[in-house]
Amino acid sequence: MADKALAKKYTASTARDLRWERCQIKSTALLGNVLHFQQGQDQGNDETLLFNADNQLTEASSCNAYIVKDGVVITPPLDNQLLPGITRHILLDILRRDGGIAVEERIVSMDEVRNADEVWITSSSKEIGAVVEIDGEPVSNGEVGDIWLAAQTLYSAEKYNY
Repeated sequence: MADKALAKKYTASTARDLRWERCQIKSTALLGNVLHFQQGQDQGNDETLLFNADNQLTEASSCNAYIVKDGVVITPPLDNQLLPGITRHILLDILRRDGGIAVEERIVSMDEVRNADEVWITSSSKEIGAVVEIDGEPVSNGEVGDIWLAAQTLYSAEKYNY
């Protein structure tokens, strides 16, 4: 079972997504991602949340991104701006099949990110990471959230069934 007290707390910075507009294509040309990741590291953060010219969340430099608001997990829809991560696919499928946590795939504004109850990142190496600080400001109360705990518990129990 997941434990909020033992969870790694991630910090993130934000940046305008300067990569080419074909991010859904998995390629070995990941220089843009590496530069965005390094930008976050240089600012003392674990990750960089990226947004497009319309001030909409796309993904992170090496992860998919989510917000939680009023108990609903919200993530940008798959399009040419983000890579369809396998952990994203598994997590959304598990949450939908369980039915205990509502899920929406829709456009997410950066204002929504800054006012979210929780912010998450997912990747194969991080699984579900709770972001507790963005650009030096706490996400909600700056702690790992209850929805993260429920989702991580479900994910841990089901991830090997894929």
